[in-house]
Amino acid sequence: MMDNPIEQLNKIFDSRIRIGIMSALIVNESLNFNDLKALIDVTDGNLATHLKTLEENNFIKVQKGFIGRKTNTTYTITKAGEKAFRAHLDALEKIIKKLN
Repeated sequence: MMDNPIEQLNKIFDSRIRIGIMSALIVNESLNFNDLKALIDVTDGNLATHLKTLEENNFIKVQKGFIGRKTNTTYTITKAGEKAFRAHLDALEKIIKKLN
């Protein structure tokens, strides 16, 4: 049993919040903090912690700017992030297919 799809799962995507963030960013060009927070329905602190982990692993890119006088932070998925997330989803699919 050399090709075990469970070993292809990425530990970083163990969290439902990180899966939510990556899912939202893979289908949107970019999202700001408040949009992500509303989509995933989590607290500011919780979202910030998970975004930091994804950023540290180079899966998302953070851009800070201003809209008028208000700060606006937007997030986009990186090429590495998209590749890693798609590989994770493929591994999940293989596991599901094996169980059927």
